[in-house]
Amino acid sequence: MVMSLVRRLLSVACALGLLMLLFFLGIFLARHKTVEAARGTGPVFQGALDLAAWPEGLPRADGSPLENQSIGAEPWTSSQILQPADLAKVLADPKRKKPVILYVGFGFLYRSAHLPGALFHGPAAKPDGLEDLKKWAKDIPRGQPIVIYCGCCPWNRCPNVRPAFTALHELGFVRLKVLFLETDLATNWVQKGFPVEKGT
Repeated sequence: MVMSLVRRLLSVACALGLLMLLFFLGIFLARHKTVEAARGTGPVFQGALDLAAWPEGLPRADGSPLENQSIGAEPWTSSQILQPADLAKVLADPKRKKPVILYVGFGFLYRSAHLPGALFHGPAAKPDGLEDLKKWAKDIPRGQPIVIYCGCCPWNRCPNVRPAFTALHELGFVRLKVLFLETDLATNWVQKGFPVEKGT
């Protein structure tokens, strides 16, 4: 009698264990398929997937490789690309007029570290961020020197600098530049010893 009861309990436990295993396996496969499908939807979503996998805090500083995927024709010319060392010289020279610096990336990265005086309007990859940037730009003279940057991830994968640059260019800004951060802000700016501010 007792052995029969024990066998039944073991049988039920095995069945429940098998059901739980199948349940979690189903969740894992569904998530895997969703991520794999999302990876084919384009560079903006891919950049968000890469960000979602990062720990909170500063962006990757080790230069860990992502696939070298081109985003296509760039909205800027080579003369509109600004190197970090060149901008650092401008910021360090008290006699030189400073450009308006716009950070167009994610809020938690802005709070971690941003260029001195950089303005934040939200990530340009999101409609709200782009709309806020355009609203700010309405009252700015079109000849104002502006530098935009993000640095959330490698340059050729950034989901934010291209829509921000394109929007401002289409609004008629003629002295517009984009800061070239090949790997990310931490690697190409912070670790070089260039100045940063923290917080909002």
